[in-house]
Amino acid sequence: MITVTSLAQIPAGGEPAESPEALLVAAVLRRDRKATAEFVSCCSDWIYPVVRRGLMPRTDMVEDVMQEILLSAWRNLASFRREAGLRSWILGIARHKIEDYYRKRIRQAEVQEDDATAGDLAPSLQFDTPLDGTVDEDRVQRTLARLPEAYGLALTWRYRDGKSLRDMAELTGKTEKAIERLLARARESFKKRWNDEQS
Repeated sequence: MITVTSLAQIPAGGEPAESPEALLVAAVLRRDRKATAEFVSCCSDWIYPVVRRGLMPRTDMVEDVMQEILLSAWRNLASFRREAGLRSWILGIARHKIEDYYRKRIRQAEVQEDDATAGDLAPSLQFDTPLDGTVDEDRVQRTLARLPEAYGLALTWRYRDGKSLRDMAELTGKTEKAIERLLARARESFKKRWNDEQS
C-alpha cells in the first residue's frame, strides 16, 4: 500500500526520484484504490478543522461540504502542481468551497421583511468588539444557530471573516444596499435572540 508516511521514508542510497505526495497523486491518477483511500484520509484530516470552523455554527453541513471538496480535488487532481504542496492545494480548494457555500446560501436566501425590524436597527451589541471567554463564544454560536440561515451566514461572513460590504455584494450578486439591509435585519434578529436568552 502506498501512503504518504511510507513514501516519506527515504532509502539510504539517496533522494527519491519524486516526493511522497507526487507518488501518492500519481497512484491515485492510476486509479489505485488503496492510494485513493490514503488520499481521502490525509485530505480529510487536513480539511475537517478548516471546514468545521468555516461553517460554524452550521456544523450539520460539514460532511456535505467536505464531500464537495474531496470530489473537486479528485476531479482536478491531474492539474495538481507539485511545487504547491498537496496540503496547500487541498486547503485552497476548501477555502473556495466554503466561500461558494456562503455565496449560494446568501444568494438563495428569501429574506422576508417584517415589521419588527422596521424600527431602530442599531444593535446593542458591539459586533466588532472581540468577546471574552468561551462562555460568550458559545452563546454567540447558539444565537447564530437560532437565526434564519441567511442572517447567520451574513453575520459570520461580515464579522468573523471580515468581508467588506463590497466583497459580499460582489460574491453574492446583490447590491451593497441589499447587503446593508440584510445585515441590519440580521443584527436586529441577533440582538433580539441574544437578549431573549439573557432574560
